[in-house]
Amino acid sequence: MRKILLLTLSLFLLTACGSDTMPTAIPYPTYTTQPTYTPYPTYTLQPTETPASLPPRQGWQKARVLHVDDGDTIEVAANGQTHKVRYIGIDAPEVGEPCYTEATQFNSYLVVSQAKVVYLEKDSSEVDLYGRLLRYVWVIGPDKYTMVNAELVAMGYAIAKAYPPDTRYQPFLTQMQQQAQQAGLTLCRPTPTPTLTAIPTVTPTRKPQAVTATPAIPAGCPQGCVTAPPGCVIKGNISSSSGERIYHIPGQRYYEQTKIEPDKGERWFCTEEEALANGWRKSKQ
Repeated sequence: MRKILLLTLSLFLLTACGSDTMPTAIPYPTYTTQPTYTPYPTYTLQPTETPASLPPRQGWQKARVLHVDDGDTIEVAANGQTHKVRYIGIDAPEVGEPCYTEATQFNSYLVVSQAKVVYLEKDSSEVDLYGRLLRYVWVIGPDKYTMVNAELVAMGYAIAKAYPPDTRYQPFLTQMQQQAQQAGLTLCRPTPTPTLTAIPTVTPTRKPQAVTATPAIPAGCPQGCVTAPPGCVIKGNISSSSGERIYHIPGQRYYEQTKIEPDKGERWFCTEEEALANGWRKSKQ
């Protein structure tokens, strides 16, 4: 009996001691964050760099623009040679015609201010009667190809004009002209809407007298002029070395230095048609 009591007391004491000493909790491991990811630095174009352009199409010839003659003619350097380039499929104002200056300036904006480097695409013919390359002129940007010929027509600085057999893009150029006309853009200015004014009715008080018509004075210089009339700026020069008759228009390389001496047979003209009709050819430079 005594042994049973001692065993019961021992168990009681062991139970009491266990309730006072709970096992220590094991902590969760501390999470160590990974290093912050540093992306590659953003590439910034330097002042001398330009964005990559689309690749030129097969058959296109790269050229550097040297001079803008007018709204549809430029001078370029390509493959170590200098060429005059006449745009195919369009016609821009000539010297002395309305909007000549505006068309020339817009052409310069497209091929010089925006590009300086252009791409030339041939159609069927190589050159025209004056030895100028006949080409479609393209400017390539980072996301599109722009045909300068069509841009001049679309903005009203030139008209679409077919010159067979070079008519590959003529339907497209004609469409650009129709859009320009619908927008009121014709030869660099909106088409004015005519204002109709009612003409008052006049009751004559006596029989009108016959009026003798004054003969019309021919305009321009059909035979060439020894002095330049207002607006007639084409210089008909005679070469001192070959005797060849060559005319120069504003913007050409030798225009400013060319002096007209009427006593030697040199003349002024108002239009290129007058100069051609009198035996002069256009300067190639």
